[in-house]
Amino acid sequence: MEGGINEKLLTGVNGDNGVAKEEKFKDRLWAETKKMWIVAAPAIFTRFSTFGINVISQAFIGHIGPTELAAYSLVSTVILRFSNGILLGMASALETLCGQAYGANQYHMLGVYLQRSWLVLFISAIFLLPLFIFTTPILKALGQEEAIAQVAGTISIWLIPVMFSFIPSFTCQMFLQAQSKNMIIAYLAAFSLTIHALLSWLLTVRYKFGIPGAMISTILAFWIPNVGQLTFATCGGCRETWKGFSFLAFKDLWPIIKLSLSSGAMLCLELWYNTVLILLTGTMTNAEVAIDALAICLNINGWEMMISLGFLAAAGVRVSNELGRGSSKDAKFSVVNIVLTSLAIGFVLFIFFLFFRGRLAYIFTESREVAAAVADLSPLLAISILLNSVQPVLSGVAVGAGWQSIVAYVNIACYYLVGIPVGVVLGYIINFQVKGVWIGMLFGTFVQTVVLLIITYRTDWDKQVSMAQNRINKWFVEPEQPIADQQGA
Repeated sequence: MEGGINEKLLTGVNGDNGVAKEEKFKDRLWAETKKMWIVAAPAIFTRFSTFGINVISQAFIGHIGPTELAAYSLVSTVILRFSNGILLGMASALETLCGQAYGANQYHMLGVYLQRSWLVLFISAIFLLPLFIFTTPILKALGQEEAIAQVAGTISIWLIPVMFSFIPSFTCQMFLQAQSKNMIIAYLAAFSLTIHALLSWLLTVRYKFGIPGAMISTILAFWIPNVGQLTFATCGGCRETWKGFSFLAFKDLWPIIKLSLSSGAMLCLELWYNTVLILLTGTMTNAEVAIDALAICLNINGWEMMISLGFLAAAGVRVSNELGRGSSKDAKFSVVNIVLTSLAIGFVLFIFFLFFRGRLAYIFTESREVAAAVADLSPLLAISILLNSVQPVLSGVAVGAGWQSIVAYVNIACYYLVGIPVGVVLGYIINFQVKGVWIGMLFGTFVQTVVLLIITYRTDWDKQVSMAQNRINKWFVEPEQPIADQQGA
């Protein structure tokens, strides 16, 4: 009798524990999902808006003339993307440092890291200036037509303020994201996009100011959010993390530079990978149709990539916050949650693009030949979208943990020693043309994704917490009186 009662009691206790564990898991999952979307949703919207600024600029310049459109496309795709990749990559070091410092409650260090990043990126931008100043002779040396090279040189000079706008843009975004205060970024991006569309129409269509009108609107579109972000960050929106300008920004710059260089190498190697695909396609037979079809596919892929980059930002923030806080379990849980969420969205889009295939091409073209080529490439586009739903998130994990140098080596091996050579063999030697080049490059991305998955799976997260704590303690400095206060005194 007593045994039966004890058995029932034990069963009841175990049952209660099972329910409690299930409820605890649900609560934990819901809490983590909210934290993820607080960063991911504004980040996705902001990236859509920034991508939209370039699309609007290109559309209105296209109405000026075909030479101007070709010149703008060339400068924005090659020169501006090159500088964007370097500055964005180097700024991602700030995401590691701010995220881990915020998790460790070293709030004043975020402002110090932000100022150090401004210095590093400004120096880098100075070194990039010759690319914009000497665009015309560079393009002529590469064999571009005289007329296009001349217009490209003019546009490139106008884009110098845009290049410098990347410095406050990238750094402020990462500074605010680390604190999950990036809704302000989304609001500013939406406002800027609206102003850009209206101003572009006024200056290029209504008043016929041509390239100067389009460029003035583009410059304002990139700088308006910066003014808002800087004002928010330094004028009361971040009281805990911004303590004023400090001489500490000039201290211990070399470790920041090294981490920034690793971050720059990691991201640049990824951003330039698709550029190689376009360059290889330009030498194919029937190159015009091939490039048009590929451009449509990459345009769609680019829009979808904005979603993936939003999850990259979320992964970087969540992992760095939890490592800084000293919680290896929560860091690991964040990784699994973000990867599975992004993969689920990617799988839905994968099915969507397999189903619609070439029909989407008619949004961009009226040519049946180009639409047929897009339909032929659609399975590769769908696979690319599926891979993009995982690979950038893993790169975000690397940013959050500070593995940038490791991932840079992985990118070199997978992209440039595997992907491109396989693409060249399939495209040129086996004569699969553009499909062969893309298959090869997708294979490189697949190998990179598998390698990053293995690295992430085999990571000792307790050791990562220890490494994060060592980095935080090593670079920690006591807060000092701001420069403004010292001058006032």
